[in-house]
Formats: sequence, C-alpha cells, structure tokens
Amino acid sequence: MKPLTYKDAIRSTTVVLVEFFATWCPHCQKMMPVMDEIKQSLAGKVNVYQFDIDKYQGLDDENNVEVVPTFIIYVDGREVWRQSGEMAKDQIMAEVERALKM
Repeated sequence: MKPLTYKDAIRSTTVVLVEFFATWCPHCQKMMPVMDEIKQSLAGKVNVYQFDIDKYQGLDDENNVEVVPTFIIYVDGREVWRQSGEMAKDQIMAEVERALKM
C-alpha cells in the first residue's frame, strides 16, 4: 500500500483540517494539547493531519506556509480557510463547523 500523499490527505474526508508545525517552535508546542483535543472532538467526521515541516521538507513551501503553526481547512480538497499562530480551540472548531456547513 502506497503512503498517503498530501493531495490524497486533503480529500480524505469532505472537510479536512491540516496543521503545519515544528517541534522546536514554542507556539506549536503550546498548540499540541489543543490539537489533541480537536482531534478527539472531530474523530469520525473530520480528518486532522499534522505535518512537521522538518520531516516533510518542501511541503510547507508547496503550500505557501511561511509561519508555524499554520492551520488550513479544506472542503472537497479546496482551501477555504487559513490562519497562523496560536489559536483557541473554540476558534478553530468554529471554523471547522462553518466548513462543515458549506
């Protein structure tokens, strides 16, 4: 079985949440428990993918990610929302809920 490509990942469910992060980034570290909660909340309805920019080199450039953490929501593989920096769980969840209604 071949590994999931980014293109496949962003089309794996109708709505997909992606986070680009780095393990050395203090803002990303603060977002880790928040993202764990979000993953649990969305399990079964929205796929959540986290890409470490040091492990997936080039993927950040391909997706115009200049700052970490960066969060992107896709609907049917099309980007509908993007935000960088630390964010509250409620803010991210509100954007996911909005995307689910599209």
